[in-house]
Amino acid sequence: MGEQTEFEEGHRAPNPGLYVEVGEARSFHTQIQNPRHIQMKKGDTFPETSNKNRKWKKVEKARVH
Repeated sequence: MGEQTEFEEGHRAPNPGLYVEVGEARSFHTQIQNPRHIQMKKGDTFPETSNKNRKWKKVEKARVH
């Protein structure tokens, strides 16, 4: 079992770093234009996303393959 990589509003950040909003579809055709970025410390609570279908993901893990 791996580490959780996507987080919803109210979840706590497992590690410090820069997090970005990602959409529910992981296709490069549906990339979010100008996604929100937030700087988090370990234990900070994630804020509400711009859209109920979006989640927070750490920038290093948010790359599209």
